[in-house]
Amino acid sequence: MRNWVRERMRRRKKKTENLSEATGKVGQPKPPVDEGQPAPIVPTYDSHPEELQAAAVEVPPAPHREARMETELQPELPSTPPPEQRPLQDGKSARAPKGVVVLAIGLPGSGKTTWFKRRGVTPLSSDLLRSILFDDITEQRYQGLVFSTLRSLLRARLIARMPWNYVDATNLAEHERRQWIKMAKGFGYEVHAVFFDVPIEVCLDRNRRRERQVKEEVIQKMAAKLKAPSFEEGFAKITVVRVKRG
Repeated sequence: MRNWVRERMRRRKKKTENLSEATGKVGQPKPPVDEGQPAPIVPTYDSHPEELQAAAVEVPPAPHREARMETELQPELPSTPPPEQRPLQDGKSARAPKGVVVLAIGLPGSGKTTWFKRRGVTPLSSDLLRSILFDDITEQRYQGLVFSTLRSLLRARLIARMPWNYVDATNLAEHERRQWIKMAKGFGYEVHAVFFDVPIEVCLDRNRRRERQVKEEVIQKMAAKLKAPSFEEGFAKITVVRVKRG
């Protein structure tokens, strides 16, 4: 009888097994809880997993944002993003974009590189990538590799929430600009276009003065493909750069 009582008491004192995965120790006894101790610290992170997948989500253009067209003849310094919040018609405030992606659009010799240098900006450049990847700025055999790498670099900057992002490429046609716009909007960025509306004669003349020249027939073919940007593509602002006539 005494042995039976002792066995019952021993079973009652046995600790219950831990069936929770919260501690990562399934089946082990739970530690005793001290009600006088503060709750454990739970780490928080600035970057959420859903933000890293935002590139696959296309954000439709916000109808409440006013599209802007500007004409530029003289250099100007960019303002600090993000743009101010604008009120909606129902009184609610619009969510400000995380920053801006600026696409340069223009022929070789139209002044894109000079425009960036005057502002002290180092853009994501297809020419720069050719120098890095192939040690040859004139290499044209791996265009797909160059631009896929360029898009990966922009994606990394958007994940890092860099406010201003510049892409220096010709971006002649709508289909060439579409992927940049889709990526930027997917990350919640506003997209601006800087269109170098420079006569082809001026571009050809500048090209002849360069140390590294593009074949004139190539520039002629590119000029036939060039299409001015429009707000229907998704641009929030378009700046037109023209040659200053004396």
